[in-house]
Amino acid sequence: MGTRRCISCCCWGCCTPGPAAGRKGWRRRGPAFPLDFTAVEGNMDSFMAQVKSLAQSLYPCSAQALPHDLRLHLLHNASVTCNDGSPAGYYLKESKGSRRWLLFLEGGWYCFNRENCDTRYDTMRRLMSSREWPATRVGTGILSSQPEENPHWWNANMVFIPYCSSDVWSGASSKSEKNEYAFMGALIIQEVIKELVGKGLSTAKVLLLAGSSAGGTGVLLNVDRVAEQLEEMGYQGIQVRGLADSGWFLDNKQYRRTDCIDTITCAPTEAIRRGIRYWNGIVPERCKLQFKEGEEWNCFFGYKIYPTLRCPVFVVQWLFDEAQLTVDNVHLTGQPVQEGQWLYIQNLGRELRNTLKDVTASFAPACLSHEIITRNHWTDIQVKGTSLPRALHCWDRSLHESNKNGKAPLKGCPIHLIDSCPWPHCNPSCPTIRDQFTGQEMNVIQFLMHMGFDVQKMAQQQGLEPSKLLGMLSSGN
Repeated sequence: MGTRRCISCCCWGCCTPGPAAGRKGWRRRGPAFPLDFTAVEGNMDSFMAQVKSLAQSLYPCSAQALPHDLRLHLLHNASVTCNDGSPAGYYLKESKGSRRWLLFLEGGWYCFNRENCDTRYDTMRRLMSSREWPATRVGTGILSSQPEENPHWWNANMVFIPYCSSDVWSGASSKSEKNEYAFMGALIIQEVIKELVGKGLSTAKVLLLAGSSAGGTGVLLNVDRVAEQLEEMGYQGIQVRGLADSGWFLDNKQYRRTDCIDTITCAPTEAIRRGIRYWNGIVPERCKLQFKEGEEWNCFFGYKIYPTLRCPVFVVQWLFDEAQLTVDNVHLTGQPVQEGQWLYIQNLGRELRNTLKDVTASFAPACLSHEIITRNHWTDIQVKGTSLPRALHCWDRSLHESNKNGKAPLKGCPIHLIDSCPWPHCNPSCPTIRDQFTGQEMNVIQFLMHMGFDVQKMAQQQGLEPSKLLGMLSSGN
């Protein structure tokens, strides 16, 4: 018989044939060195291709050792719960070789009184209870384990924290005879951190607290608290950072004012004002000190809390966010928009752009959409020729460099990316829009005309020929 070669790898090392066939069978070679990609620099894409090639060559024997699913862990501390008193929890996929941890806060609006919380419980129970959560989840976008879908974070330890507190991750009140529902969003995050320390977080170099929508706002409200918690537990060496996606809302004036009846019709300021009392919501102390007592609701708005944060935060925000337009009572139902609505939409983009001008790390495409970082297509969106994963990688590197020797951000690696074109979907890499009646895809010109866009009038306002304006729209300038 020919010599047998073993290529089966285990998490602790590799199996190799014994010194003499048949004597001791297989013996173990020493433990594999841990792979740490935190400080990888230079040509990252080439490096990733090599790692992918190696992974594929070992795939037949390593597939079982590298599960792609995140597994559910309900919190051991049963007093920290979802709205209905069922235990809160988190989904985890460990990556033994990595010292980077990504914790993702799920979004999903909120409720701010007994009546609309009851409605939410009847219609969206999984956002208020853990009783029907599946045992596993597949990570997508920045939570994906596939390098093609997640070029720079695929190897991190992934944690998905389901949203079941309906309080924008700010609450600190338990269920009682007086309170029909618990609101414990802030406490859930703290409890998850405590449990993860025993699962390897204690040796982390970087913890990225990410979130989308209400989860994005939750990042802004909790990132400094997570850093403080880890410091108090004795883990000062962990660099805590934030990634807030679609959670940078404006407390602007609604297009058409409506009474505060439910989540959708209520102006954001009024909804949060009522919610913070109902949830016993807590905000970071540094932000709280900027406002009078009873005005803590201001800290739920990104441009007001951001200057008070100590941890570095990367802000991802569509300039024409669908959730923002919804609470502002601009409903794009397929009917041509009125001129007042159109001017309001354009002004929203300008206002949002202005609030991001002093944000060091930001990615703001001129698109009509909501949420991005857990979408499969998150790698496709570009601002000024740079994709979001690339911008995040540049941010990673700039933080690594500044920690090392105080250098400025690297040349050719931008981290402040804000579209300057003035209309929704004037960026050609925006997600596809479909006609909600026919289901057909629309390009930017079809979309704008569908909304009642008057090319002649708009060209006149911009001092352009109509043909020149259409050419600019087509190319995304």
